[in-house]
Amino acid sequence: MAETIDACGLSCPQPVILTRQALQKAGSGEVRVLVDTVTQVHNCTRAAEKLGWQVAVEQQGDIYELKFRK
Repeated sequence: MAETIDACGLSCPQPVILTRQALQKAGSGEVRVLVDTVTQVHNCTRAAEKLGWQVAVEQQGDIYELKFRK
């Protein structure tokens, strides 16, 4: 089961920090992160790709679901 981080409503850089911590802790597999701004999508995606993770983004209303896989 994938870990889910809800970073909605948090200001930068908190979503990126939480994302990096979750990805480093997981090491591989799947991690989901929920954010609510396009800037957070870009920043979290960039951080994950630097760590070698692949990213899929789905928008559900005002919420973006980032699915990281490695």
